[in-house]
Amino acid sequence: MSAQNSTGIQTLLDLVNTPLLRAVRTKRVREARDEAKKEIDAYRKAKEEEFKKFEAEHTKGNKQAEDEANKEADGKIKEIQASGKKNQTQVVEDLLKGVLDVKPVPPSAE
Repeated sequence: MSAQNSTGIQTLLDLVNTPLLRAVRTKRVREARDEAKKEIDAYRKAKEEEFKKFEAEHTKGNKQAEDEANKEADGKIKEIQASGKKNQTQVVEDLLKGVLDVKPVPPSAE
């Protein structure tokens, strides 16, 4: 009876390993892989859209803060430029005086 079971099992294994069944299994594996790829692509697309929506909602506040900071910086730059123009002649005169009015001092003996 053991030999008969062994022969039956071998016959089933031979049937399972026929080229036709292997081709069917290969086709099913390819179909499953393609289906999984489609699901992954759909999931990725959904998550990217979700991220873009989140990003759009949360960058509005940053944009406003950035605009305010730029306005403040522009105001400070204009203030510094006005101050520079106001004192420009005095600064140039002081620099020229320091360069042209040389007062040599002998080195001290240490």
